[in-house]
Amino acid sequence: MRPLRPSFLLLLLPMVVLADCTPIQQRGLPPETPTTAAATAAPAAPSASCPATANWAPAPPIASDSLSDYQRSVDSRQRNDWAFLARYREANATLGDPRPGEGRVVFMGNSITDAWAKSFPTTFPGKPYIGRGISGQTTPQMLVRFRQDVVALKPQVVVILAGINDIAGNTGPSTQEMIADNLKSMTEIAKANGIRVVLSSVLPAYDFPWRRGIGPAPKVVSLNAWIKCYAAQSGAVYLDYYSKMVDARGGLSPEMAADGVHPTEAGYRIMAPLAEAAIEQAMRK
Repeated sequence: MRPLRPSFLLLLLPMVVLADCTPIQQRGLPPETPTTAAATAAPAAPSASCPATANWAPAPPIASDSLSDYQRSVDSRQRNDWAFLARYREANATLGDPRPGEGRVVFMGNSITDAWAKSFPTTFPGKPYIGRGISGQTTPQMLVRFRQDVVALKPQVVVILAGINDIAGNTGPSTQEMIADNLKSMTEIAKANGIRVVLSSVLPAYDFPWRRGIGPAPKVVSLNAWIKCYAAQSGAVYLDYYSKMVDARGGLSPEMAADGVHPTEAGYRIMAPLAEAAIEQAMRK
């Protein structure tokens, strides 16, 4: 091969400079500010960034001798079906494809979504809303089953509510960056399949009844700040449950959640119109 002449290299130089990617890992997060409705923003410029760099101490591993009977049953199941793919396999098979103009929506989440879905027919009458929550699940488990329980159902919108059990350490210690990576992956998979994304704020939590002393309240605020930033960057809709439900301690009042984590009927009544507004906003995208 003949060597390139210096004059030719000079012609290539501007192309090389233009092709160079500006680093996007910039420091700093916007503060979590209360809003009155689900909010979104146009995708940020390519140089924008939402680094998940909160320096919190992950929940320590759960000692086997401290498990409750319920936790032992979950632990046993996870040894054979870690993401619990069997939970909705039959229901997914019988659901079928959406009808023309149906506007199907899938809610992906944990026990908060799982319990709520039982009342979808009365809370959202006539709406093709499908619950795919599983109690106790973390974002890596949801990511494993995302294709089966969301993509294969061909919804127009997915509403993702996830992260609180990661903070609790249900499947091991989790940093904010680990949670963020899984939420980003679910968002990217959805968008690659033509599914609009609603990213929900994590609900307030002052303490966990199954893991006392973890101190989740500031971690929830930090994670929600990242979710809000990433939703704006990625073109997803940010669904703000947090600011409408948080009490003075940074948790949920007994009226909102008897155990401080799982919403009561009153809590779900607050969540429903917020979810509806976010879904409608996503549908317009």
